[in-house]
Amino acid sequence: MSALRAITHPQSMGYGLLALPLAFVALPMYVNLPHFYATQFAVPLTSLGAVLLFSRLIDAVVDPLLGRLSDALYTRSSFSVLGMALAYALGLVLAFAALFFPPAFSDPFSYVIWVGVWITLCHLTYSGLSILHQAWASRLGGGTSQQSRVVAWREGAGLLGVVIASAMPVMAGWLSTTVFLGLMLMLGLIVWFRVLRHMAIENDSHTRNADKDSYLPLKQISFRKLLCVFLLNGIASAVPAGLVMFFIEDQIQASAAMSPLFLGVYFLSGALSLPLWLRLVRAQGLAKAWFVGMILAILSFGSVGFLGPGDELAFLAVCLASGIALGADLVAPAALLNRVIDKLGHRGRAEGLYLGWWNLASKLNLALAAGLCLPLLSYWGYTPGTQTEQGLRALSLAYGVLPCALKLLALAVLFVFWIQPSARQPALRSD
Repeated sequence: MSALRAITHPQSMGYGLLALPLAFVALPMYVNLPHFYATQFAVPLTSLGAVLLFSRLIDAVVDPLLGRLSDALYTRSSFSVLGMALAYALGLVLAFAALFFPPAFSDPFSYVIWVGVWITLCHLTYSGLSILHQAWASRLGGGTSQQSRVVAWREGAGLLGVVIASAMPVMAGWLSTTVFLGLMLMLGLIVWFRVLRHMAIENDSHTRNADKDSYLPLKQISFRKLLCVFLLNGIASAVPAGLVMFFIEDQIQASAAMSPLFLGVYFLSGALSLPLWLRLVRAQGLAKAWFVGMILAILSFGSVGFLGPGDELAFLAVCLASGIALGADLVAPAALLNRVIDKLGHRGRAEGLYLGWWNLASKLNLALAAGLCLPLLSYWGYTPGTQTEQGLRALSLAYGVLPCALKLLALAVLFVFWIQPSARQPALRSD
């Protein structure tokens, strides 16, 4: 097993920096891209939903393979990891630029094909780089306190990136956003590599080779239980993420200048709440902290279905409260995954495999949200830019009621599998 290494806060911050530019790819893909093509090029929501679903399915199938590649690279050398990370970063910037600077086509279908090709490349390079980055924290090991701290720095940097990414396209345009993405990816890789070399994790010869059983994670009951909770909770979060821009413009009918403020408050409150969640994790454990976060999310988000035109302050309060709840979603699941890997004795040889399946589940959440909700909204009579009673009712139900129902289900499964006294996870509950 990999030798345990203690990591300082500055080193954790250096490791987490790469998550900032990666967030630029996550946010525009799930929030801005459908809105961008629907409003700028009149691409139908049904077509956008279908191509996003298809692309995510391809990406999901490949994720476990990217995980195996990550494990193999780490068993070779730090330079092998850096070389592949650079290749991923270059492909990521190229795909991002192509998506937001498409050629002029004469029909919407050509835009659909263009989006399908480039978003698939964007997804694959993003996934590969994310798995490499996340796997290092898992290989680092440590108890709940260290794992939650490292994850918090990474997710905090990601949230800061989301805040910047939500405002920069509106304030500076997509060209400046693309340039900033490229520069921050290079800076993030340089700083991470310095930490990686300084914190070189020594392996015993027993764990030198990466595990080649691609289905190893799915054979572990503790991983399957955690994955079930993660899937339900993830879908509950992915649905409103894909619809928020439509809700702001058509249901709240806020000005375009308000959109970055709503998103900024949501993600910034999530980042600022991380120290509070870390304290709760130390006091109550990861599973109970996550449970509290889900309850807060339901309480804060359950009122959005009653909001209407002009309710900007009320929606801002919802963004603040649900953003605080977001902090638990960012710290607890990833740290629980790392603890599962450690307790099963698979640290140092199979982190990439676990993260590959974990990211596959995350992609399925987003694929279902985009591939099912957008076509359903279109079928139910909602058209972007219009405010018909039928369309807005459908939008409110999809944006507010459905996520709360899914979150309640995730809450129940988390309690049954991880919190109740009969749950057979004593080591993970007590950490």
